[in-house]
Amino acid sequence: MTSASTSRADEPRAGIEDRLAALIRIPTVSAERERRDDEPFRRLLDALPGLYPLAFSRLEVERLDDDHAIALHWAAGRHEREPLVLMAHFDVVPAHARDGWTHDPFAGVVADGRVHGRGALDDKGALVMTLDAIENLLAAGFEPARDVRLVLGGDEEVFGSGARRFAERMREAGIRPWLVLDEGGAIVDSPLPFVEGVAAMIGIAEKGIATIELACDGASGHASAPSGLTAAARVARAVQRIGPAPFPPRMSESARAMLRAFERNAPSRRHRALLRALHRMPGIGSRVLAAGGGEGAAAVRTTLAATMLRSGTAANVLPARATATFNMRVAPGESAADRARDLERRIRDPLVTVRVTESSPPSPQSSPTSPQYRLLREALSAVAPDVVDVPYVCLAATDSRWFHEFAPQTFRFTPLRMSKAQRAYIHGVDEHVEVASLLEGERFLRALIERMPA
Repeated sequence: MTSASTSRADEPRAGIEDRLAALIRIPTVSAERERRDDEPFRRLLDALPGLYPLAFSRLEVERLDDDHAIALHWAAGRHEREPLVLMAHFDVVPAHARDGWTHDPFAGVVADGRVHGRGALDDKGALVMTLDAIENLLAAGFEPARDVRLVLGGDEEVFGSGARRFAERMREAGIRPWLVLDEGGAIVDSPLPFVEGVAAMIGIAEKGIATIELACDGASGHASAPSGLTAAARVARAVQRIGPAPFPPRMSESARAMLRAFERNAPSRRHRALLRALHRMPGIGSRVLAAGGGEGAAAVRTTLAATMLRSGTAANVLPARATATFNMRVAPGESAADRARDLERRIRDPLVTVRVTESSPPSPQSSPTSPQYRLLREALSAVAPDVVDVPYVCLAATDSRWFHEFAPQTFRFTPLRMSKAQRAYIHGVDEHVEVASLLEGERFLRALIERMPA
């Protein structure tokens, strides 16, 4: 096996920003299967071998055209049943230039040291960093200490089945990944309102996700003679009764692990004392985090957001049915079914039904003291020694949820530096990534593979 010291591609091939821009220009916009334009997805998969000739000629490639997913297998002949699995996805949420983008979201503009466009952060940037790392290691003649598998999905944004099918195939073949790494946390500044500095937030668990539907049926008729509350009014009242934060905060073990890590790296005795009190008194700590709002609050409670309201066919017709759809992110240790029953009690209206239409439970917690987590820390120290690692609960749902039941050491971390303002661009307007951050992320992934123990 070639050693890490001799295999490092210290001057990897130029143009990582151009490869990312090329993929952004292919509008792989996710939609439900019956509304999806398949052509851009096929075009992106067809483009990858030209951008990464070594990876696609030397590695085993399996492509699922119906699900627009692709897997690559670097067969090192060592620990083939306990591989490293690296994940990313190349589908993106919709974007429209008319919404106020500085650059067209699918123009793939490279300017001012940045790559602009939909998917730059979520998640084509991670895909390009991963493939660049593999390509550069192959060019350097490096051989990994265990098999490496890449799982690249094209339907993550709509909770599709591409990554799930690859996970099921591995499980059926008796493959139990040694480490799974997917998107999730990032290198962020000021991670909590009372915590300064820069931290690499590594997801050791992820919240569950559920879709909740409120529905009410009523008598249709002419709007000139309404009788009592209409179906639309009842659903509107139910939404109001639910409010913005209907569930109490609760300190999970993942949140306590986060606070302990912040305590170890606190800049002063006063900060250490505060953080120690927060994780040692979970009832108070959870309320303090919840009061701070934002990502800290979401880390300690099940969240609920109304995303769609539907009712009526005309302005002068009483609606026969009204619905409200909520996106729920379920905290560790809780369930969507239990929280739905809480909503019924809060609404207090027997004519409004509450239904969980789809759900995926919270993940188990991976160990922040495991050899796999230590490897992530070592790779981080190799490329960003100024950054401390902090375990936390990932707020978003990722494709890695298909692996964590049979791959206990599953982590969620994208090695990109993201300011608080930049994180708001994900699924928003003016999404972009710094070229320097892409290069650092590629070095992290190379270091991860090079330092992987046999």
